[in-house]
Amino acid sequence: MEHIPDTWAADAVRAGLAALDLRRLGDTSFEGDSLPMPGGRVFGGQVLAQALLAAGHTVDETRPAHSLHGYFLRAGDASKPISFEVELLRDGRSFSARRTHALQNGKPILSMIASFQEVQEGPEHSVSMPEVPGPDEVASGVDVLSPFMGHPTADFWLNKAPFDVRHVEGSVFVAPDPRPKQYQTAWIRVREPIEASPLMHRALLAFGCDQVILEPLLRRHGASWATPGLGFASLDHAMWWHREARADQWLLFVQDAPTAQGGRGLTGTWVFSEDGRLVASASQEGMMRMPA
Repeated sequence: MEHIPDTWAADAVRAGLAALDLRRLGDTSFEGDSLPMPGGRVFGGQVLAQALLAAGHTVDETRPAHSLHGYFLRAGDASKPISFEVELLRDGRSFSARRTHALQNGKPILSMIASFQEVQEGPEHSVSMPEVPGPDEVASGVDVLSPFMGHPTADFWLNKAPFDVRHVEGSVFVAPDPRPKQYQTAWIRVREPIEASPLMHRALLAFGCDQVILEPLLRRHGASWATPGLGFASLDHAMWWHREARADQWLLFVQDAPTAQGGRGLTGTWVFSEDGRLVASASQEGMMRMPA
């Protein structure tokens, strides 16, 4: 196995946080940069997180984000800055709503509405976390990719991606699941401890979610990210935060792919903290084009 330089985890987290460090240009205008993706296209989870942060910067911090609904409209150029324009839709007694457009060359690449709520008391219940091996019992994606160090795509995920992903059913980075199934479970966390606001931790959760949310479709159809001729793209993303959680602590993503048709597939995700609390839910539809 190739030795991963000791600084790569810290470098990757630093790069991810730098992309999320938006420059404020006005009361509702922001600008941000992108991670240097191997294919040159902006990573969807990154721009989703940036759009949430832009919206959150216009809302009082006593109102945490509780949901977002976004559409990926165009591929973004990772070599160019992204502009974010926030529209103040409503500030009510308990909720605030914001619309964020992410723009390049004057055209939207993402349009998102997010909602924020005052912390309030109410009835509580949630589904239970399934019993799975703990994160220390599952191979890290870093270990899976380290033999391919030197390949541009592997080097990006090793040196620039801020998340450690550990697939309970085995990685689909370079090879398909030998026993195709429509579900997967994966442990995810930021690779180094960070000091950040609750808003940033929620943005990082959205960022990391997009890294794996379509993978149950790959498992169901016997494909991997390395399958020749595979075409994949996020179309829309919805996310709900239920309870506080830190992105630098282990979170279990419990995922399913209930349907695929017409070149599109739908996935859903429950996110649990390591102590079993349901902290977030997400759903995404993606374009999926398989080789003939």
